[in-house]
Amino acid sequence: MNLFKNLNGDKTIWAIIGFLGIFSFLPVYSASTNLVYVVSNGTTTGHLIKHSILLLLGFLIIYATHKIPYKYFSGLSVIMIPIVLVLLAYTLLQPRDANGIMAARWISVPFTGFKFQTSTLAGVVLMIYVSRYFAKNKDKKILFKESIIPLWIPVALVIGFIFPANFSTAAILFVMVIMMAFFGNYPIKYLLLIGVSGIALVLLFILTVKAFPESFKNSRVQTWINRIESYSDKDSKENYQSFKAQVAIYSGGVQGKGPGKSVQKNFLPQSSSDFIYAIIAEEYGLIGAITLLFLYLLLLFRIVIIATKTETIFGTLAVLGVGIPIVFQALVNMAVAVGLFPVTGQPLPLISAGGTSIWMTAFALGIILSVSAAKEKQDKDDDKDNPLDVLHETIG
Repeated sequence: MNLFKNLNGDKTIWAIIGFLGIFSFLPVYSASTNLVYVVSNGTTTGHLIKHSILLLLGFLIIYATHKIPYKYFSGLSVIMIPIVLVLLAYTLLQPRDANGIMAARWISVPFTGFKFQTSTLAGVVLMIYVSRYFAKNKDKKILFKESIIPLWIPVALVIGFIFPANFSTAAILFVMVIMMAFFGNYPIKYLLLIGVSGIALVLLFILTVKAFPESFKNSRVQTWINRIESYSDKDSKENYQSFKAQVAIYSGGVQGKGPGKSVQKNFLPQSSSDFIYAIIAEEYGLIGAITLLFLYLLLLFRIVIIATKTETIFGTLAVLGVGIPIVFQALVNMAVAVGLFPVTGQPLPLISAGGTSIWMTAFALGIILSVSAAKEKQDKDDDKDNPLDVLHETIG
């Protein structure tokens, strides 16, 4: 009971975190049979224990982070930007795996056996950094020339390092930064220019890869290009995944087949991570799938409420900056499962098996709860200082 008393901040968000974390054990344990019997990777108990450890560490990250006054994250982001740039550069230099494919997403954490996806940390740090910039410049007109060095160069470097190995994450980050700039009253004409320029650079890069395919052979760049091109190709591997995911969702019906009774988990690659929503729909039906969607939308609603009630610009922007990407990522994951998007490799936050995504989602939620806790504390202090309350207590 003492633990729950020490949980500050929005109680609804805490409840959502708890439900998603506890519920995740069922689909992860069920879908891990694919890794064990199809890929010959470990045991179902081993995967469950690993997921338990990751979630426990995630909860500890949330708890520790939400106890830190959120104002300190502003200065921390300035320190962390150079660090994440070094980590991203080091990640890109990682050697190829046994199949010759570029392993440019993860670095190994020494002595743990875990792999760390640097782009997830970079995303959270970048959003905090962008929030800090607009909070610092809230009272003056922002000029494009003056914002190039302190804002757009760090943004371009972070996204540029992520882009070759993880297009979907880079694209999400780019959209989120544009959104934050809009909230920060950045001139619309310059936002349009930056947006068009970003799209033009991506198209130019694609044309370059198509013109010189040998220079990008067996790289992650070619992988996501193939995913986009093969989205309409029924015989492609990526569409095979999407087809199996849709079969799983359809066969689940309204009530589902029941926990652990998925059939498609044995045929669907990445069933415990990228396509876990399809397994949930198959085992828990339309009811379970919609309930999960509702929880993420409820999380978005609480994020917006906290952002609007926060009295500091940095607090508002930080909550939106680290909170909206969580829900956006969840919606992208679901959209891939139902065939609305090409395969992206985005996990389902707090549900999918994995390591860094859970930890960085936890870190982001901890920041949101820190902002919410600060608002609650301020409201309590205001109530104590209310002379009418003091008079009421005296008369009583």
